[in-house]
This record gives sequence, C-alpha cells and structure tokens, in this order.
Amino acid sequence: MPSLFDPIQLGAIRAPNRILMAPLTRGRATRDHVPTPIMAEYYRQRAGAGLILSEATGISQQGLGWAYAPGLWSDEQVEAWKPVVAAVHEAGGRIAAQLWHMGRLVHSDFLGGEPPVSSSATTAPGTVRTYPAEASGEIKRPYTEARPLRTDEIPGILDDYARAAANALRAGFDGVQIHAANGYLIDQFLRDNSNFRDDGYGGSIDNRVRLLREVTQRVVDTVGGDRTGVRLSPNGEVQGVNDSNPHALFEAAAAALDDIGIGFLEMREPRPGGTRGLPDHPPVHPVMRKVFSGPLALNADYHADDAQAALDAGEADAIAFGRTFLANPDLPERLAEKLPLNPQREELFYIGGAEGYTDYPRWEAGQAA
Repeated sequence: MPSLFDPIQLGAIRAPNRILMAPLTRGRATRDHVPTPIMAEYYRQRAGAGLILSEATGISQQGLGWAYAPGLWSDEQVEAWKPVVAAVHEAGGRIAAQLWHMGRLVHSDFLGGEPPVSSSATTAPGTVRTYPAEASGEIKRPYTEARPLRTDEIPGILDDYARAAANALRAGFDGVQIHAANGYLIDQFLRDNSNFRDDGYGGSIDNRVRLLREVTQRVVDTVGGDRTGVRLSPNGEVQGVNDSNPHALFEAAAAALDDIGIGFLEMREPRPGGTRGLPDHPPVHPVMRKVFSGPLALNADYHADDAQAALDAGEADAIAFGRTFLANPDLPERLAEKLPLNPQREELFYIGGAEGYTDYPRWEAGQAA
C-alpha cells in the first residue's frame, strides 16, 4: 500500500505526496473580496503539500457572505490571485481554487438588503459576521431567510461556476474544487431537511443531486475533468442541513461524479475525537468508495498514524489536513520525521494581518528560537 509520502496523480495534477492541505477560510482578502499580498506568503509557506486546496473562494457576490473572503468573478480578483499562485509554483507547489456559493449562509447585508438564495425558503441557524454600516470593525447578525432559486435562475448559477473556473485557470491555478459540502448552496439542494422543492431539483435523491451534477458537468466542460475536484461532507447536521438517508444520498452523488469523470473527490466526515461531533449513523465514505473509481481523499482530523492506517486499509488514496496545516507550514516534513506540532491559535484564525497567519514557525526556525 502507498505511504503518505508517495506521489499520486490527481487528474492532471501530479502530487509529490498524499498530504493535501484542506480548504481553510482565513479572512485576509479586502472588503471587496480581492486577494492581498500577504496571502502569497501564506500559501508559499505551505507549498510542501501534495496539493493545496485554496480557501473557499466566491464565484459571485450573490454567493459570498464571508467578511474578507476572496472571490474569483472579476478581473481585479484574477489579477490579485496571480502572484499568490505564482508564489506557490515558485516554491515547487501545486494549488487548486475552491469554488464557493454559500446559498442561504450569505447575509442580506452582503447583497444590498436583498435576500440570499437557496433550494427553499429556509433560514440558517445562528449568526454571521458582517461589515458594519460605517467605519471599520465587525458585527454579527442573525441569518436572514433565503428565497428559493427559480428554475430559470439556475443557468445563471452554472454560468457563475463556469466563469469562476475559467478565471481560476487564468490566474494560474492547477485546477479547481467545487465546494458542495458543509451546508452551502449545493449541500442545501442535496439534503432533504433543507430542500423542499417539488420541481426537478427536489423530492427524489436523483432530483436533489441534479444541481451538483449540472454544476460539475459545466465546470468539467470549462476546464476539463482532469482539473476538477469536488468536496462533499457525508456527515450529520452541519450549519443546519442534514439528511434522513445519507448513505443512499451520498452514494448517488459519488456515482454521479464518477460518471462525469472528475479528477478527485475530497470529503469531510467526522470521526471520534474530531473538532465536530459524530453523526448519528455509520460512516458513509465506504459506500461512496465502492462507486467512485477516482482518487479519494478523506478529511477528518487525522494525525500521521491514523492517516497512514486509512491508506493501508484502502479507505482513501490521500488525506487532507486542515487546522494542523494552518499552524504548521512544514506539516509534511513534521509528519515524516514525527516532529512535534505547533499549537493552533484559534482566536487568530480570522482577525486579519500576519499574526496567527504567516508567523507560525517551521521546525528549524522554532528550534533556533
């Protein structure tokens, strides 16, 4: 069986190891969702990953409701991404852009007071960080009720994904990953506690998988299946979405993606001892593994030993690491040499600036200090 440190082919991307950097929202772009120079240093530091999956990146203003998150819908954003991607390549790395539409998790503050869109008229639980009306700083507000997307609007959503995918390649990214997980727009269509439609996008599992299938096909038609990945989260409830029959749902989703022929599938599914509670059902990824023939990466708070055990058992072909990569820019080297890890500073995850972002030391620097 392969080790974490063996190369793997992820579609057109030749990854030198099987340690992927999971998407990690960091909030270091501008208020207008334009990448900033400090992001180039952050990603450059982590170029030792087999593949970096970028932070979630908005495909449109309609789909982006996270303060200071980047986008990929304008020429200005594309130009600002170019030095970020170039920095990764100059350091010997590979990077794919994660394409994001948040659906009902976009507060109306980001939309000029207009409601967000979703599969159905629902409201996400909790609060969201938005911009204040004036001055600087931040505030949190309860989510606002979404309106259902009309069927005649869905071609426009597909256009937005296609444009963002094309823009990603213009910016130099090696590929893209469609974010279809964690309670965002596509996940809101997939799950039956957030999708109450009675048209061709609701009701049966096949109908609820339709938007995922159409988005993926459109992106594949735009940039190629070998440069397209997808993220799913066959977990329990996340950001208010859940499903009554997750095994059947995600088996159908994985089979649809296999039919389209994407380059890789990456999944977030909680395990014991992780940062999210366990779902109230057995793991779903073994069912998906049977119907998806491409490379599969799992993401579930792995460490070196249990990550290798997942490869040894044939459960996955690669492992995506999230918060450990955030705090350890040299994570592959630390895992290979079984070195201690830097502690994470969660209070600095989203505050902006270099602190808690680009100031985590590599092992050699940490020892010298």
